[in-house]
Amino acid sequence: MAGFVGLIKLSVFIIAAGLIGNWFVLEVKKAKREDAEWYKPYISPPGIIIILAIIFLPLLGWMLGN
Repeated sequence: MAGFVGLIKLSVFIIAAGLIGNWFVLEVKKAKREDAEWYKPYISPPGIIIILAIIFLPLLGWMLGN
């Protein structure tokens, strides 16, 4: 049963990553259409979520591993 619960948890993270990634791609396309600055997608909500994940997930993994 623990394997099934782990699979469900992993599926939730993969679906969330896909949704946030798609949202970010839409922001990039919108910025290109509007001829906005190159950094505009990175200061949008999905960009900030991705940046925070890149910074804090390895740190969290390191902290839990020690």
